[in-house]
Amino acid sequence: MTTIAVVTAGLSQPSSTRLLADKLAAAVSSALPDVKIEVIELRDLALDVTKNMLTGFPSPALRAAIDTVTAADGLIAVTPVFTASYSGLFKSFFDVLDQKALDGKPVLIGATGGTERHSLVLDFALRPLFAYLRAEPVATAVYAASSDWASPGDLDARASRAGREFASRVSEAPVAAVSSGFVPFEQLLNGAE
Repeated sequence: MTTIAVVTAGLSQPSSTRLLADKLAAAVSSALPDVKIEVIELRDLALDVTKNMLTGFPSPALRAAIDTVTAADGLIAVTPVFTASYSGLFKSFFDVLDQKALDGKPVLIGATGGTERHSLVLDFALRPLFAYLRAEPVATAVYAASSDWASPGDLDARASRAGREFASRVSEAPVAAVSSGFVPFEQLLNGAE
């Protein structure tokens, strides 16, 4: 069974960030048979993430979330936009992961914000973050402004397209071998790290 971790950094309940994460997860579920979706609400782990950054030791709840993300076949990551970038909680969670935890892992990125002006956060903040972590974001990312929720037809179409791309990428090849640090001999010969 394919496992997808969904990391959502919305701060309110209900949260438009969580709504977008659920919409993307549903799109992936429609495109990928026999998939298990595991949602991680960073709001519930905010204190644990901060304590881990200060001490270097994760709480049991944070360790479970980290293990879920690390073991997943793919990752859906959705953040609200604050001051033209991802939220501090979102970034802090990815800061506490092992530097190689996301190597080669397919990622579907999404963000929410008040206006369409912030949509560039996908390409100028989220893609560089996941590139640094050596993850593999799919081509289509989804941004949802407040206006998108009033008539969600276009948002649904974008989510569906992103879900199909992500499902296709996840089903291409398992990431477990790369995530564990194992590199096949053929890749070593071809210059892979």
